[in-house]
Formats: sequence, C-alpha cells, structure tokens
Amino acid sequence: MSANDNEVALLIRKLERLARLEQADKEALRGLPLRTQRVPADHYLVQEGDVALECCVLLKGYACRHKMTRSGDRQVVSFHVQGDILDLQNLLLSRADHSVQTVSPATIGVVPSSVLKDVADRHPRIKDALWRETLIEAAVFREWVLNVGRRNAIARISHMLCEFALRSQQGGISSPEATVFPFTQDLVADATGLSVVHTNRVIQELRASGALRAGTSRIEIGDWEKLLSIGEFDPHYLHAAA
Repeated sequence: MSANDNEVALLIRKLERLARLEQADKEALRGLPLRTQRVPADHYLVQEGDVALECCVLLKGYACRHKMTRSGDRQVVSFHVQGDILDLQNLLLSRADHSVQTVSPATIGVVPSSVLKDVADRHPRIKDALWRETLIEAAVFREWVLNVGRRNAIARISHMLCEFALRSQQGGISSPEATVFPFTQDLVADATGLSVVHTNRVIQELRASGALRAGTSRIEIGDWEKLLSIGEFDPHYLHAAA
C-alpha cells in the first residue's frame, strides 16, 4: 500500500531542505510502503543490539537517541522532531549500536531498509539528501561531545535548548521564541551529563536571568537572544542551507 501524501509530506519537506528533488523523486517517496503506528511516550523504537531491518520516520511527536552504561546510566546523544529519519544507519549497518526512544506520544512511519535503499539507489537526488542528513547528524554529534565535555553547566543546558528550538523551527513546529520543550528535568540531565539536582539549579538560574520563562512548571524560552548568548550558540553546525 502506498503511503498517504499527508503521511509522507513531512519526509519530502525534510529531504527538500537537503537536496533539490524532482517530481519523480517525490513520487518515488510517495510510493514507499510506509506503515504508520501510534506509540506512547517512553516507547522503544529501536533497542541497542537489535537486528536492524527497518527505518523509522518521526511523523509527529519527539524522540531521542541514547546509550546506556552497564550500570544503567543513560546518556542521551540527540533529540529529534517531526520529519526526522531516526535510523538511517540501518540502510548499511545490520545491528543497532544505540537505542531510539520516544520522548512524547508519537506517530511514526516505518519502511523496510532494503526498500528505502533501493529507492535511494534509483534516485540520486534522494541518495544525496540522505547522505547529507547523515553528515549533518555527525556534525551534531561532534557538537554534543564538545557541549558535554567542555561547556559549563549553564552554557551546556542553554546550548542544548537552543539546538532543539532551531530544529523545531526547521521542522515547521514553532518559532524559537514559542518553543515549549517536552523535557523532564531527568531527560535534560541525561542529555547534558549533569545530576538532576544540578540540572534543577541551572534551570532556576536561567529563569532568574530571564532567559527561560519564570513561574512555569514547563521549560519555556523567556529571552531568545539571552539564551543564545549564554549557550554560546552558533547554528552553523546544523547546516540548514542545502
């Protein structure tokens, strides 16, 4: 069964930001046997060690990638928004080396890796878009290594929030100033390598500074320019321009 245009439109818009697709490329994407599924928050889409036979497109909601230590400590290594392909590595690697988990209730589209690879092989512009996306993901991972390894706590959390806000804008979800983050403080701690207590202290400090909105139970941006400055945020590593 062909994917409904509404279901695959996000994927097409995502790939069009990465390469100039022609009509034949878009029709090939619309013809993918995309199986949609609604899943709850904290649902594992992929677990480390799984045999990887499918690729997953995030159609609605939020997700993260993470790895676990043997003692059960989690390190989040990236966040994802609607339109993102969550496991492009499955096109060439047969076993998952990390886990992918929803952050919120989500709708996903699942396609066999072999089918997507075949479409990419037959449509060079689609292959270029997927290749560019993997390179951008690598750039994001490098930035996260710097963020967790070298920035102080307040810059670390601010930078992570800035990245998520800009990626939400790229996904057509909201402007940075209007972003409401779907994160618990536990999740922020796991993404920044901090304790929950330290994370709470930093978030309160950001609220007191006006960078985050004070007096709310959620994480919301109060002053975008101030948050950018505190996080030392330079968006060039996201390579937004195709």
